[in-house]
Amino acid sequence: MRKSLLRAGGTATLTALILCGAQPAVQARDGIGAGGAAALGVLGGVVAGSAIASANNGYYPGRPVYRAPPAYVEEVCHVERRGYIDPYGYEHVRRVRVCE
Repeated sequence: MRKSLLRAGGTATLTALILCGAQPAVQARDGIGAGGAAALGVLGGVVAGSAIASANNGYYPGRPVYRAPPAYVEEVCHVERRGYIDPYGYEHVRRVRVCE
């Protein structure tokens, strides 16, 4: 996989160098200059690349996740605050350990 990634990156770099070298001379009379055009091209590439990269986000709720069998799972406990009213009508809050 690494060789194919390096090969694709090298091919893209070589193509970009060939295309940039074949550009005719630009005059900035009424429009944008060569530097501005290059900067906008790079900015557009960054925006498109980030959109493509964020589309491949693997952290959505429907993704299958490996989970150990129930025999090997440790007991998960947490503390909750639960309120109760005593026989005299006073409300108290206790911390209760709840295990799942």
